[in-house]
Amino acid sequence: MVGKKVPGSSPLSKNETPFQSGPQAIIEGSNSEQIVLMKSRIFLLLVAFLLLAGSMIGQTAPPASVPSAQNPPATTSAPPDDKAQPQEAPTSSAPTPATPASATPASTAPVPAPPATAGQAPPPDNPPKSDSEESVETIRRVVNEVRVVFTVTDRHGHYIKDLKRSDFRVIDDQKPAELRSFNSETDLPLQVGLLVDASNSVRDRFKFEQEAAIEFLNAIVRPRYDKAFVVGFDATPEVTQDFTDNAENLSAGVRMLRAGGGTAMYDALYFACRDKLLKQEQTGPVRRAIILLSDGEDNLSHVTREEAIDMAARAEVIVYTISTNISGMKGKGDKVLERIADATGGRAFFPFQMRDVSDAFLSIQEELRSQYAMAYKPANFVADGRYRTIEILAQDKGLKVRTRKGYYAPKQ
Repeated sequence: MVGKKVPGSSPLSKNETPFQSGPQAIIEGSNSEQIVLMKSRIFLLLVAFLLLAGSMIGQTAPPASVPSAQNPPATTSAPPDDKAQPQEAPTSSAPTPATPASATPASTAPVPAPPATAGQAPPPDNPPKSDSEESVETIRRVVNEVRVVFTVTDRHGHYIKDLKRSDFRVIDDQKPAELRSFNSETDLPLQVGLLVDASNSVRDRFKFEQEAAIEFLNAIVRPRYDKAFVVGFDATPEVTQDFTDNAENLSAGVRMLRAGGGTAMYDALYFACRDKLLKQEQTGPVRRAIILLSDGEDNLSHVTREEAIDMAARAEVIVYTISTNISGMKGKGDKVLERIADATGGRAFFPFQMRDVSDAFLSIQEELRSQYAMAYKPANFVADGRYRTIEILAQDKGLKVRTRKGYYAPKQ
């Protein structure tokens, strides 16, 4: 049995081992299968780990489309050929830290703004309004609102102080305007400039005019509420007392004036409007006025009459003129004074006697305390810096409304 050769089998060589059977063969086969299975599992785990790591890296890295959308110049500058396209991802992601503008409003604004308006942050002086469109609309509403002060008299020149909002309509730049507010203003703070002609042409009555002006300032200026300044002019304007509410200082400024020299009235009016009233701080509604004492004769000014009137309109100043011509006849200078007062919404006074100068000051004082104030919204308003006319009409045809003739729209 042992030495018998199995039919069909080849003889074994010296190095070959006979086929094993039985329990030992079963154990060895099972071990090999387990090794193969274990290697397969390890391979699958490695593949899964690599896939998971790849997905995590893709989530943490910024997508290439985000920087390219925020920085269009970086993507448009890349070369169009296909060889350069694989470098777009690192090129577009590099500017990302340098463009924090889109993230800044979200981090500073109290309420997140929508992406379309993220770049339009509200102005720093109005932090509660995070919506930029609302902020822009508010600014436009303030700019479009025009405030104007006016006086109403009857046929006899008496002031009418008890009118209502419905008694008026406003025409702005030849179009009806929407009336927003209306008040009878008898207590607005005053900013008053007293311009006194100190040229040789008024020397004979200069002393009386000084005393009348002092009396007016003492009556009109209230401490801690109104302010006034004094300018004397001959060839050049001279400020003898700057803005103050002190009546004694104003009186001293008037007494410092000395008559002599030529007359540059237009220059003095231009200077008072541009360098004094227009630059004076204004914390709320005020009434700006200039009282001009002169004979109206000008022979030395560098600016024209209309340029002086134009500057008064820009400063929103009402000019009251008091003629020092006591000849009894209106001269050329009186017509100039009348033109200035009418164009600015003021009134021209022509006292024929010296004592009438005091009465003119009293009338101005009464008018400054007998005015109305209204605010309205113009139709078809454009912030183009253009001059726009104003016309306030009373429903009662027997009443006369006196106000400035127009204003300059703000220019953006």
